[in-house]
Amino acid sequence: MAPPPRTPSAGGFPIAVGALGGTAIGLYTGQPSIGFLVGLAAGVALAVLIWWRDR
Repeated sequence: MAPPPRTPSAGGFPIAVGALGGTAIGLYTGQPSIGFLVGLAAGVALAVLIWWRDR
């Protein structure tokens, strides 16, 4: 009997939340562009970690 196939985790959600959260924090501090980029980078890093764990 074969084991059930694994379902991959979604990595796009952390990217979207990071971008939106970074923009919100950036708006609060007066630097929305930098906040967006930092949030996007953090989201991509988390998505890569999810992808790496799923491999």
